[in-house]
Formats: sequence, structure tokens, C-alpha cells
Amino acid sequence: MNSIEVSSLSKNYGTLKAVDNVNLSIKQGDIFGMLGPNGAGKTTTVEILVGLRRPDSGSINILGLNPTTQKEQLHQKIGVQLQTPSLFPRLTVRESLLLNSSFYPDPFPVDQILEWIGLKDKEKSLTHKLSGGQLQRLAVGTAIIGQGDIIFLDEPTTGLDPQARRSLWDVITKLKKLDKTIFLTTHYMEEAQRLCDHVAIIDHGSIIALDSPNNLIKLHFQEQAVELSITDSVDANNYSSIPGVNRVQASTDKITLYSSKVEDTIRHLINQETAGGPALTNLSIRKASLEDVFLKLTGRSIRE
Repeated sequence: MNSIEVSSLSKNYGTLKAVDNVNLSIKQGDIFGMLGPNGAGKTTTVEILVGLRRPDSGSINILGLNPTTQKEQLHQKIGVQLQTPSLFPRLTVRESLLLNSSFYPDPFPVDQILEWIGLKDKEKSLTHKLSGGQLQRLAVGTAIIGQGDIIFLDEPTTGLDPQARRSLWDVITKLKKLDKTIFLTTHYMEEAQRLCDHVAIIDHGSIIALDSPNNLIKLHFQEQAVELSITDSVDANNYSSIPGVNRVQASTDKITLYSSKVEDTIRHLINQETAGGPALTNLSIRKASLEDVFLKLTGRSIRE
């Protein structure tokens, strides 16, 4: 059963196409990731799906409800964490969770959520005294405490340290085991590749790829990635004729060679260095990733 069905969804602001003909079908119990840089249309899509913005065109069915005309009924069945937390500054962490739990018929226990989001030691702290990362975790807690069938998380790990980010990944995995649908937006490709059953890559309001992370990688890459640091004096075009190299991607401080014959590629690079060519600095070999897929499809980094 699909918990979310979206057809031909569009939203414009003047000449800007914030959401451009988006189509989605998301199964109940899936973790679905929407990936893209800032300004790609992720947040606007979420705000439309949860009834905070009206679309210009298209149809939406979420748990059998229309978020535009049946917003109150829908909000009883979902949880939402937006990019900018909206919390009462004079409430404590525990009070904030208690308040949000009171809106739902069968919420999770507050102590359980405090444990999950790692704020048990801060339960008596006023929200305005929390750090940015702590506020982010509390916002996620208020979204999941209602035990909704769908949890919308809009870049939930932005601003978190690596340990807190991975702890939140564990929480999302627990929710999946409870058959909750998670709609996750992020610009962290590792996060999406590790958590998501399916991902949509969105750029300039349009979905340019949609599948499981592994399928997207297999579809776009049969090669492995050979990475090495470069200096400003190195011409990236000189690497395109190296044996095995099918494509070259250069940034300001490194070059990535996508090779179908890694041994031949490495042998040539070593011979080139021995003959007085560019030094092989920080050379590494890895499998292709979602980041590589995004670079190939858009020609730019996820954070540009």
C-alpha cells in the first residue's frame, strides 16, 4: 500500500519553478529520501505535502487524505519537523514534548523520546538555552512523539555532530521497524545511501532520478572511482586519455577518475609519476556513490 501518492505537483513563485511537475509513489514503511542542494525544492515539496502551502497544480493523496482540504485530519496522522524549529522558548525540553504529545491519540512516552534524541540530561532546560544541535534534536523529538504513520523530516541532521547524526539514524531505523513511513530530505549523500529504501534526486524543482540508492549507482556507474589531490597547475584534461578512464570530474583540490580498468589506471599514474609527472597525493580507490550520481546528472556538487 502506498502511503503517499503525488501526481504532476507544481509550485511557482513568479518565474521561479520551485516544484516542477513532481511525481511520487511511496510505500508504507519505506524510508524515502529527497536529495538536493539548498534551493532545489525539497522544503517547498514537504511544506505542500503537509498542508502548509498550496500547490499551483497537481494532486496529492497522503494516507487517503488531501493535505489542502483535509489538513486537520491529516495532522492527526503525521509528524513534521521543519528546517527552522518552532518551539516555545520558555518551556522546558520535557514540557515541549508533553505539549506535542497531547495533540495525538497514542503518543510515544516522553521518557522514550528523551532517550532516543539524547536529551534526557536536558529535560529541565528551557528551550531557549539549548544549543543549535540540541534544538534540532528536540524538533525531531516533537515530530516523532505523536507516533504518526508518516514522519516528515526536513534536513533533520543539519548542524549535528557526527555522533548525534548517527544516533538519529538509529532512531529513524527504529521507526522503520515500527512500519512508519519516513519522508526525509537531506543534502548528506552518505545519510541517504545508508538509510533510504528509495531516493529522488531533485534539482531546480524537478526530479532528475528516482530509484533505490544501489540501483541508481548501478545504472549510472560500472566503474570505480580513483581519487587524488591536485594542485592548481594540473590540467584535469590530461587525465581523460589514461587507460581505463571513462570520465573525469575535477574540483578545486581533487580529481576523480571513473575507471573500468582500475589496475591499468593506477599503473599508468605510477609510471607517469616515476617519469617526473604529477605526484600522486592522497590516492584512494572507492566504489561509486550517490554523490557521484548527482555530479554526473547535474554537473555540480550537492553543496554548490
